[in-house]
Amino acid sequence: MSDDDVRLVVQPAGKATGTAAPKKAAAKKAPVKATAKKSSATKVSAAKMTAKKATATKATAKKATAKKEPVKKASATTQSATAQPAKRAAAKSGSARQRATIESASAVESAPLVEPALPAESVPAVESAPPAQSPPPVKSAPAAKTAPPPQSAPAERPSRRRIAAAAQVSPAPAVARPAAYQDEQRERTLRVVPDPPEPPAPSAVSAVSADDFEGVVGMLVSALRTGGSMIGLRGDDLERKVAQALAFLRRRLTGDYEIDDFGFDKEFTEQVWLPMLRPLYKRWFRVEVRGIENIPDEGAALVVANHSGTLPLDGLMTQVAIYDAHPKHRHVRMLGADLVFESPLIGELSRKAGTTLASNPDVERLLGAGELTAVWPEGFKGVGKPFSERYKLQRFGRGGFVSAALRAGVPIIPCAIVGAEEIYPMLGNVKGLARLLGFPYFPITPFFPLLGLAGVIPLPSKWIIEFGTPVETEAFGPAAAEDPMLVFDLTDQVRETIQQSLYSLLLQRRSVFF
Repeated sequence: MSDDDVRLVVQPAGKATGTAAPKKAAAKKAPVKATAKKSSATKVSAAKMTAKKATATKATAKKATAKKEPVKKASATTQSATAQPAKRAAAKSGSARQRATIESASAVESAPLVEPALPAESVPAVESAPPAQSPPPVKSAPAAKTAPPPQSAPAERPSRRRIAAAAQVSPAPAVARPAAYQDEQRERTLRVVPDPPEPPAPSAVSAVSADDFEGVVGMLVSALRTGGSMIGLRGDDLERKVAQALAFLRRRLTGDYEIDDFGFDKEFTEQVWLPMLRPLYKRWFRVEVRGIENIPDEGAALVVANHSGTLPLDGLMTQVAIYDAHPKHRHVRMLGADLVFESPLIGELSRKAGTTLASNPDVERLLGAGELTAVWPEGFKGVGKPFSERYKLQRFGRGGFVSAALRAGVPIIPCAIVGAEEIYPMLGNVKGLARLLGFPYFPITPFFPLLGLAGVIPLPSKWIIEFGTPVETEAFGPAAAEDPMLVFDLTDQVRETIQQSLYSLLLQRRSVFF
């Protein structure tokens, strides 16, 4: 309490003791004075309390200043707790010294916010990294005037975020390698490593197991047996045929087969050509052979037959009949027109089957070689005649076949064929188209060309092939071939024999198809 405040309190009391009138007023004002005294006393008391509090604050501030070192060693939480009461005391006192104390306390409180230098032992990555690549040092915040030096700050455990950031910045630690190993790496040269061998590709043969192969063979055998039963072959006959076929294929591939001067392939004829014709011969036309005994077992002979049927199927059936019906299974050498050999594929097959061009030199050579030869002297006139002239023989040419037989001294065997006239009933002939195509005739039958290729299928007529009594020519001698009258007489005799045989067979046949 100051001296001015004391003078203000004492001055009203001297005035009240001067006069009486004013005594009443002073008496009335006494409570007021008392009240003023009380208020003055109260103010003095308040001033005293304030002084005491200021003194206490100073003492507290001194204590806080004296306890700075222990506070620095304590944890951040303890410092903050200690600074809070001091801050409140400084705010109450309002003095500058207290504010300074509070600022120093705040500095102590903010000390943990200063980033201390990370100890080297707390980050292994930083420790192993080379100095040049070490992470930049963490800048510490400027220290406050009252803040303790970083060296005296308590050791704190770095946060996980700081450790992770330091690990990402630092490179991978280099592994120290011995000098010998480094020298070896320098001296080691590059070399080509060969590719591993590829596994062998599975072959088609190995892909099929033994069970599968046996199954395929079984299926083939079953199919062959089914086909053999359809053509009348069973058991041993079928196996023999299969063996013959395989042997034939082997000889064809190796070239181990023979042909004569005319291109006749005996093995091909027996293994391929005749088997192809037999179904037609046995099943379709059901050929009946008569007089096969008139065919000699050996030696040359000339078979002369009638020609008909639009297509020369009668010659093929005669070939099969002589081979199958004769006990010696003789092959007949047929004589054909030049058109047969000019046709592609047909001419080649005809040569292999024993057909030869119908010319006197070739016929004489065949007969001279002892071959059984067959000729159809009517030629295209007999094959291309209309159905209305069926079984009426055409002219036998100039008798060239008789001259050849006379020169060779071989018998002439007449042959009558019934049934060939009905396989392709020829209703018309397109001569213009035939000349355009180079054919001797262009037939029109009930099924051709109306049905196209289906019209080529012959009708299943009943066939009879009869071989007549041979006409001997050996007694005339080779010079008789130059006698035209003898040649004409023998030609007419053979023609009439065949014609009479045809009439006889037609009378014996029950119907065209039976």
